[in-house]
Amino acid sequence: MAILLSLGTNQGNRQANLHAALEGLRALPGVSVTRCSPTYETEPVGLTDQPMFLNLAAEIETALAPLELLNAVKQLEGRLGRKPGPRWGPRTIDIDLILWNDLVLETGTLTLPHKEFRNRAFVLQPMMDIAPNAVDPLTGRTVAELAVAPGVLGVVRLLEQRTP
Repeated sequence: MAILLSLGTNQGNRQANLHAALEGLRALPGVSVTRCSPTYETEPVGLTDQPMFLNLAAEIETALAPLELLNAVKQLEGRLGRKPGPRWGPRTIDIDLILWNDLVLETGTLTLPHKEFRNRAFVLQPMMDIAPNAVDPLTGRTVAELAVAPGVLGVVRLLEQRTP
């Protein structure tokens, strides 16, 4: 298994934001995007009074270390217009590192696996399309098992089959 990312946007031209983020990931030195899920339209979670999101999952391979990739992704988000805002608030682009093989890591800036992914339909459903057998190293459960677990939050609707 490779590294799984979740991408989301709910401001501006959402499709163009996802496309630009994928192109930006492909342009990062030492990063190869190997698979992408279809795009889903999803209800906001947490701060619900905001526009609907578009989300997808991407699988990458990289020679970068986790914190190096995180820094590169944060710089990419900034170049694509992401501004600081409230937690769970609107954003032009959000790129989260979700799973990194069987790595378990907790630093002040990065936690792997991502702390909240197990409860988020907008993360799990797109991941189901590209990596249903990926295993959460903390629970031993696959993405497919997590996606149907009780308590998964959010409504997702397949928007388009093809990947940007």
